[in-house]
Amino acid sequence: MKGYRFITSDDTSEFCHRVTEAISNGWKLYGEPKMTFDKKRGVMRCAQAVIKNSPQKKYSKKMKLSSI
Repeated sequence: MKGYRFITSDDTSEFCHRVTEAISNGWKLYGEPKMTFDKKRGVMRCAQAVIKNSPQKKYSKKMKLSSI
């Protein structure tokens, strides 16, 4: 199975920590990071897609993707 996650957060160190945690757990960056300005809240928002091959797992809609 190949897992896909789209990590999003405000532009803070927390976003970088979440992406770093995913990479440290075997996830690979997928595509370019994205940023956009949330006018309503007045903050920048960041996003990064990550993927991970996990041949020993079988997909289930109930699974927690971060545990792949």
